[in-house]
Amino acid sequence: MSEESKRREALIYHAKPTPGKIKVVPTKKYASQRDLSLAYSPGVAAPCLEIEKDIDAAYKYTAKGNLVAVISNGTAVLGLGNIGPEASKPVMEGKGLLFKIFADIDVFDIEVGTENVEEFIQTVKMIAPTFGGINLEDIKAPEAFEIERRLKEELDIPVMHDDQHGTAIISAAALLNAVELSEKKLGDVKIVISGAGAAAISCSRLYQACGATRENMVMLDSKGVIRNDRASLTSEKAEFATDRKIDTLDEAMKDADVFIGLSKADIVTPDMLLVMAKNPIVFAMANPNPEIKYDIAVATRKDIIMATGRSDHPNQVNNVLGFPFIFRGALDVRATKINEAMKMAAVQALAKLAKEPVPEQVNIAYGETRLTFGKDYIIPKPFDPRLIAEVPPAVAKAAMESGVAKKPITDWEKYTDVLLERLGSDNKLVRLLLNRAKLNPKRVVFAEADQLDVLKAAQIVHEDGIAIPILLGRKETIKTLMVEIEFDANILVIDPKEEEENDRKNKYAKVYWEQRKRRGVTYYSAQRLMRERNYFAAMMVNEGDADALISGYSRNYPTVVKPMLELIGMANGVSKVATTNLMMTKRGPLFLSDTSINIDPDSKTLAKITQMTSNVIKMFGLKPVLAMVSYSNFGSSENEKASKIREAVSILHRNNPEMDVDGELQTDFALNDEMLRERFPFSKLVGKKVNALIFPNLDSANITYKLLKELNEADSIGPIMMGMRKPVHILQLGASVDEIVNMTAIAVIDAQHKEKREIENAESK
Repeated sequence: MSEESKRREALIYHAKPTPGKIKVVPTKKYASQRDLSLAYSPGVAAPCLEIEKDIDAAYKYTAKGNLVAVISNGTAVLGLGNIGPEASKPVMEGKGLLFKIFADIDVFDIEVGTENVEEFIQTVKMIAPTFGGINLEDIKAPEAFEIERRLKEELDIPVMHDDQHGTAIISAAALLNAVELSEKKLGDVKIVISGAGAAAISCSRLYQACGATRENMVMLDSKGVIRNDRASLTSEKAEFATDRKIDTLDEAMKDADVFIGLSKADIVTPDMLLVMAKNPIVFAMANPNPEIKYDIAVATRKDIIMATGRSDHPNQVNNVLGFPFIFRGALDVRATKINEAMKMAAVQALAKLAKEPVPEQVNIAYGETRLTFGKDYIIPKPFDPRLIAEVPPAVAKAAMESGVAKKPITDWEKYTDVLLERLGSDNKLVRLLLNRAKLNPKRVVFAEADQLDVLKAAQIVHEDGIAIPILLGRKETIKTLMVEIEFDANILVIDPKEEEENDRKNKYAKVYWEQRKRRGVTYYSAQRLMRERNYFAAMMVNEGDADALISGYSRNYPTVVKPMLELIGMANGVSKVATTNLMMTKRGPLFLSDTSINIDPDSKTLAKITQMTSNVIKMFGLKPVLAMVSYSNFGSSENEKASKIREAVSILHRNNPEMDVDGELQTDFALNDEMLRERFPFSKLVGKKVNALIFPNLDSANITYKLLKELNEADSIGPIMMGMRKPVHILQLGASVDEIVNMTAIAVIDAQHKEKREIENAESK
């Protein structure tokens, strides 16, 4: 994609369908006049008077306790510099988005039109009563130091300048672990810091708090080594001035144990690495291009422990590991500030988490057999679901112990449960899914690539590295559309009806005919079928010319399923295929089966569908908890529609006693653990969060999935084909571009999974 295309895509993303990235939504009922009279006049007077009597009641009756202001004056925006408050707004909205999706914190972004320090401070102080916390963002140094210092002193709510402290907290956690792995002591290591801005100063101060010594630090700015004999140093730079008679980065790196890069790309050379001490620690955190490229660094020194700010290499120093969870903990105990004890608690929690066994969900997301503490894993991954359960409690405890918590937590187990519940409100699983596909992209044939939305999806998966697309359809149409959407990559485009494909068609036809010549198929009819793109695409997968297949956008489901069953067939041990839909709901991911194929399955088929659904859930790194739903509960009806489910459950309990599955159950009991515990305490599902519903027939499954999708605006991934011999996935008619992209990622992961099993089977023979 050209730079102009990327620019235009970014502009469209921020402008359509609604300008911006965040909005305000009601949290209370507003359907009736009675609701409105409670929300506003006259009912609203009651909480107003309560707050007048006790100002802290604002936390009880308003959103203040979960509301953070992201505030900037636009003087140091990303790498763009001083671009002004209005131009900084997209970044502030983006920060608000991260607060919400990682820690369920609401945000108002505030852009202040002044570069005067006193005016900025007074503005923030005047609007502070609205908020439970203040996140300062993209304010240039040295003003940022004074602004944060004053606001922390003069306000009674948490204030943090993330540009300073975010990188400091994450990198400090990584540094503690890296020093431990290098078998050194933090107080002894020689540290070189390239950069002298807000982040570099804050990092250096926090490293000292962790045990590093200032005498062992050398800091550089754009003029070279900051020496104590240099004139006109700011107080912050003077704090880290050295008395060593050196001037350059080359000199500073000699015998250094640690390099901290917060400056610019490609300033560190291999020769500099070679003169560092044994087991050097290099945190090259300039973004998007580090001070030295990761591949060059690890090729130069085999003993290096390397971290960057990039997601495509191990040990990403990413601020999102810190600020959402630090504010979460601070808000939840109504801390009056974010102090050094709370920051240190976050450091220690992150460092400790990296040493603990990694959940399978994280291993799967990053394509690892088993992530373990070591030189390539010194800090947790941003997708790690444990972060919200580990960092906020650590921060909250530190706030309580240091005396700044106004609402102490007493039940930590309950608090952890509440934190984990907050994870259900976003699309983390989709991000995990896409990330996993990118680790080992596969060749995916798009059987309807002459449809604009399908082609747009193919463009996205190509440009994002999710898959290697193969485009089937009318070649002229595809080429024209590619020009229109500026899809200028060198992609394989095939029209099965063109003569230039005759050799391949004849090859496929012969294979197909050999397989089905005793079932009424002639060689001529096989040749004719190979002109049809779904047959051609299926044979590409069968013959190893593609790894997976996506179709169904423009044709009804049964007509697409037929050639897939004929040509590709079912996996060993499978008598019937089925589908499941993954719904991204407010309570978390929910799988619904069977949404597309089996009209009225019997008990044995239902049991098999449940087993296949369980396997798909495991493929996502989740623990399956399956409810087999009906209109009845545990024998309350003797009708065959209910009894077949009881029989299926009996089969599963007998053959798969380890499986968390039960039924028959009405859907509300399946999804509401309190109701289930009260009425049916004997159920295997009590105390567990159900993440899959198995329906008694196609009617109920398909209707439920489409109701959820349309009425609750729940994102859907599916139908995911289960039981096929090869990775084949069929879209719903008219699927959106996002749905096609997500289904492509599923197809890639399916191909990865099947490839892994084939290798394991081959090795076991």
